[in-house]
Amino acid sequence: MKGQMDTELGTIVIDEDVLGKYAGSAAVGCFGVVGMASVNMKDGIVKLLKRDNLRHGVNITMVDGKLRVELHIIVAFGVSILAVAENLVDTVRYNLEEFTGMDVGKIIVCVEGVRVVD
Repeated sequence: MKGQMDTELGTIVIDEDVLGKYAGSAAVGCFGVVGMASVNMKDGIVKLLKRDNLRHGVNITMVDGKLRVELHIIVAFGVSILAVAENLVDTVRYNLEEFTGMDVGKIIVCVEGVRVVD
């Protein structure tokens, strides 16, 4: 999947990895998010991703001309998951729409784990 926009100057194509890295960077900047998670479906193991691999915790697809974003995150212990998720959705939607000029449809937040932060 590639993000694509038609303008009066021509067609702009944005690679899925670029969209994923941008969404992941916006997500880890949110209060209460410890990091992005990678889920190993075979073993059911959740792994906290390093800053270099933020894209692996993000799935982006195009549905009806809008981006559909799925974020797999690990939250800090003691914070409201609802408040973190609402802030995350608003922040990622705003950043992706401003960065790409594309419409963001649905954002799904999957909380894969909780970590105690020092």
